Amino acid sequence: QQVPDKPLPYPWETCMTINDNWGFQSFDDNWKSPQTLIRTLVDIASKGGNLLLNVGPTSQGEIPFESVARLREMGQWMRVNGEAIYGTTASRYGKPPWGRYTTKAGVTYAHVFDWPKNGKLLLSGVKDAPAQAYLLADHKPLAIAATDSGVVVTLPRNAPSSIASVVTLVGGSQGRR
Repeated sequence: QQVPDKPLPYPWETCMTINDNWGFQSFDDNWKSPQTLIRTLVDIASKGGNLLLNVGPTSQGEIPFESVARLREMGQWMRVNGEAIYGTTASRYGKPPWGRYTTKAGVTYAHVFDWPKNGKLLLSGVKDAPAQAYLLADHKPLAIAATDSGVVVTLPRNAPSSIASVVTLVGGSQGRR
């Protein structure tokens, strides 16, 4: 039920429950929110790990409604953003203050938990501007600028997801290790 602070030098997996118990307990109503579950998944992927999410059926063999509802919401988020999770590895850019990064095959994904109010996403740790940037949710191009502070991507006013929106960074030094 723990996630390491940084990537590990070997394959790893975190086993985690949707509430506080490994098996079904009728008294356990401390359900993790979809936001917590999705952001934990992103955090684990950003460190090169896998998430094994435990679901405990009732004594009648049914999955509790609360588990189903959370799994559905995770599935909806993954339908839009799964590319930024499946087959990715830890990013060399570390842990930015606004979210996490994942990487694969020449692409870096910026998972934005905290949408910037000014619409400017400073790509912490990124030295070279990517050739292109777009939101994974709609694939619309985003403006990229190299500034004195670093590489900045201009985002639309509203985030596609209140949990984690994904900015895809293609080309440049993105994805190279």
